[in-house]
Amino acid sequence: MIHRARRSGCLNHPPCPFATLRLGVRDKVQAPSFPNSGRTLGDWLAVAEREYVRRGAALGQVATSAHDEALYLILRTLGLPLDSPPAVLARRLPPAEINAIRRVLRRRLVDRVPAAYLTREAFLGPDRFYVDERAIIPRSYFVEIIPQLTRLRRGPVRRAADVGTGSGCLAILLAHRFPRARVDAIDNSAAALAVARINVRRHRLGARIALHRSDVFASVPPARYDLIVCNPPYEPSALMRTLPPEFRREPRAALDGGPDGLAVIRRLLAQAPARLAPDGLLLLEVGGLRAAMNAAFGHLRPRWLPTQDGTGCVCLFEARQLAKAR
Repeated sequence: MIHRARRSGCLNHPPCPFATLRLGVRDKVQAPSFPNSGRTLGDWLAVAEREYVRRGAALGQVATSAHDEALYLILRTLGLPLDSPPAVLARRLPPAEINAIRRVLRRRLVDRVPAAYLTREAFLGPDRFYVDERAIIPRSYFVEIIPQLTRLRRGPVRRAADVGTGSGCLAILLAHRFPRARVDAIDNSAAALAVARINVRRHRLGARIALHRSDVFASVPPARYDLIVCNPPYEPSALMRTLPPEFRREPRAALDGGPDGLAVIRRLLAQAPARLAPDGLLLLEVGGLRAAMNAAFGHLRPRWLPTQDGTGCVCLFEARQLAKAR
């Protein structure tokens, strides 16, 4: 099961005004074959949608429907706004733009390069992030959970940590949600931290977000956190070779959670008691490992938080409960 492909819902791609741009006469139009040229943007959208299906392109990294991802990719390729009106579908394309669309569709559907790596961007809710092959493409249920944290945790948040920060997206969401907090963004990959550094700079948060290269907290200076969030690698190693080509283009270390998917989670739960404030909270996103988490760590009383799609794959641990189990 490709948990990271399924966790995105409609939350990981740009706000979707363009998702309403539908070919109203789609069933009556004979779409031209790829790579033969269509005349309008709508023609090429129809081509792309059909080719996504025919070629078995994997979704979930940018959008969860072929329509949304194809339209996003075409609009970005042509430099058109994502909130373009429906009339954009009738826009006639000159040869140079047709060739540009051909090239990007070939990269996406033949070479199987994820759309986010082609456009060098990804979205969590309204927030835009730079991304390239050095970091996993941002997609997380934390885009739902972080706005709720003031309800889940009473009291101010002065220090927070994002363990396994990748592109830095969750650390940045935390800094936006808690404007007086200092945030430590932690990752064991120097390459991913280089991407995170770009995003921290673009969001103008360098004064409040510190980047640390570390395996969980091993190399992070001592600190006590009011909040720790982590979206760790949680795919069991044996499943890695079964992932679609698009997912295998992401850094393996960001996906591979060891033999049972729990390797990083075990290290984090062991280190968290020494890192949480007395009333602190640890939140983990674990994909399809809910049953495994309950079996391995049920004695720590994880609290499972609801998500809009009913997946319920984010759990919360309280510092006092972790401390009792030491």
